[in-house]
Amino acid sequence: MFILPFSPLACIDRYETPPDARWAVLSRVLPPSLTFYLSMIRSVVHSSVLAKRGVYTNEQWAGSSYAILQGLEGVGCKVTVEGMKQITSCKGPVVFVSNHMSTLETFVLPIIIEPAKHITFVVKPTLIDYPVFGPVMRSRNPIVVSRDNPRQDLITVLEEGARRLAEGTSIVLFPQTTRTADFDPVHFNSLGVKLAKKAGVPVVPIALKTDAWGNGKWLKDYGRINVRKRVRFSFAPPVVINGNGKQEHEQMVAFIQNMVESWKAEDQ
Repeated sequence: MFILPFSPLACIDRYETPPDARWAVLSRVLPPSLTFYLSMIRSVVHSSVLAKRGVYTNEQWAGSSYAILQGLEGVGCKVTVEGMKQITSCKGPVVFVSNHMSTLETFVLPIIIEPAKHITFVVKPTLIDYPVFGPVMRSRNPIVVSRDNPRQDLITVLEEGARRLAEGTSIVLFPQTTRTADFDPVHFNSLGVKLAKKAGVPVVPIALKTDAWGNGKWLKDYGRINVRKRVRFSFAPPVVINGNGKQEHEQMVAFIQNMVESWKAEDQ
């Protein structure tokens, strides 16, 4: 179950939810949020069982990510992904840096990237401590940072990130200190640039708008699904870091900020 022999998003530069996308049967009688989370829980539980057995493969991870994407589309969410050819426009591993809006990107980015480049994430400890989702994330060999000690987090990301990149694993990094629907360049640090420079690999910036998956009142990671908000991802061309990387960092920040602002203007 959830094994993809190929990615349905492969060999294309742009993906958009088909206008005739099939809706989940339950979405006709239950609220979108409830319908989606029922399907998501089923997918995560199955993945967790495989992860605990040590048999959760990269292909199964991509497959379960695709199931989450289909679950979102099945309750009425519209998804657009642009610039996917940038993922394979350079050989070898890269550092992906992105703004961070919601839990959605953690679940959906694997089906977009993993079939082309093996990835792992820089995550907070709570993501590996969840009773069910924790084993899934731990099986991906993530880089775990505490966020209590910025200096130690920097060392951890640079050392462990460079090691994984040398092994051929690309890194997905969210430089913001917390998830937010508004992009503030002040809180978008240059950690991704530092890691890419140390490892000698390019950076691929990702702009995203994923506030269709809201923050929860009791569990922040699991909030209301708002099908009126389009889900968007856009990949920029790879950036090679020169010198101290300041100019390249500003270039990536400008790309993300411009994309987020233009999407918000379109959605008004």
